[in-house]
Amino acid sequence: MSASWCIKNGRIIDPVNNIDRIADLLVVDGRIKGVDQPTPPDVPEINAQGLWVVPGLIDMHVHLREPGQEYKEDILSGARAAAAGGFTGVACMPNTHPVNDCATVTAMIMDRAAAAAVRVYPVGAISLGSEGKQLAEYGEMRQAGIVAVSDDGRPVRDSQLMRRAMEYASDFGLPVISHSEEATLSAGVMHEGPVATRLGLKGIPAAAEAIMVYREIALAELTGARVHIAHVSTAMATELIRAAKGRGVRVSAETAPHYFTLTDEAVQDYDTNTKMNPPLRSAADREAIRRALADSTFDAIATDHAPHSILEKEVEFDLAANGIIGLETALPLTLALVRDRIIDERRLVELLSARPAAILGLSGGTLSAGAAADITVIDPDLQFVYTADQVVSKSRNSPFLGQTLQGRAVLTMVDGTIRHSLLA
Repeated sequence: MSASWCIKNGRIIDPVNNIDRIADLLVVDGRIKGVDQPTPPDVPEINAQGLWVVPGLIDMHVHLREPGQEYKEDILSGARAAAAGGFTGVACMPNTHPVNDCATVTAMIMDRAAAAAVRVYPVGAISLGSEGKQLAEYGEMRQAGIVAVSDDGRPVRDSQLMRRAMEYASDFGLPVISHSEEATLSAGVMHEGPVATRLGLKGIPAAAEAIMVYREIALAELTGARVHIAHVSTAMATELIRAAKGRGVRVSAETAPHYFTLTDEAVQDYDTNTKMNPPLRSAADREAIRRALADSTFDAIATDHAPHSILEKEVEFDLAANGIIGLETALPLTLALVRDRIIDERRLVELLSARPAAILGLSGGTLSAGAAADITVIDPDLQFVYTADQVVSKSRNSPFLGQTLQGRAVLTMVDGTIRHSLLA
């Protein structure tokens, strides 16, 4: 298959190079040659008229379930779902079985990822077994391929251990990704508020997130290290991050599409596909999340793609596993923010590509000449009904099934090789 292309007449949006205009993009031998360059003979053309041509999207927070729970998802199936959603790279969390807490597991993931449709960037565990007792060996995992450390899914309760993790990770240029949850406050199953009371479900207060966000900011300020706050869901946490950035603290943050799209009202039918951690919050929290995306309080949108089978989801709400799939719906849900004039097109590319690459120290997120040709072509107007039979992921746990969505990746290219295409 060709690794040289001329993508013609597309709207090229590249915030890193301050480009937003209709132009041609030339790819030669899997690398970006440049914008409006002379096209060599015999290079095939892709007509992108009416489409956006952007740096490949990067999801910095996914769960690929391999090793250990391949019946939910595996590296190859998750990568195919990522390509279908427009992502050319994904960072996979370490809460596998066994946990990715050593170079051996990291190397296995990297070996398996060599055959994947997109780039896979492993995240190593903060602590051995993610048990929060003893730090993992970051240096060896870094050499094996990790790009960050996190105990995602299991908050680090020991503040001294978290301080040491930040200091140790700094030695290897690794950001620490925090699952910010005060566990003694978060024993519920949905957001604490009037909806939970009406449904008779135990709630999780917004303070459970905010308390740990405050701790992480304080530790980052103390150590001078970098910390990244995962899947922010509340107005309280948002305000803490905004204030910390104003003081120059080295904190970055992400949110997920379900937090700027849905509220706890979505739980009213006890649909277990609306159960996640952190939970869907109030309408006021959702509005705060949207404002934070607009004013750069948040650096990235990540899916927190969490596949589960019917064994974990088709049970009572209290007993259901937390999490939803998101790789194939993130782009249309984010495009809705553009149509609502909450963010503009450039900001969308920053949130889904340029900033995730910068936070993780990746070479992607740009269409610079000489860069690998990791490219996403988007049709912002294409409408489709998101149905179970078209889901690429192994799992189907999404609250958006059956909905009409607008905007879709119509071509995903990695190293100049097409990994997904809806183009004729």
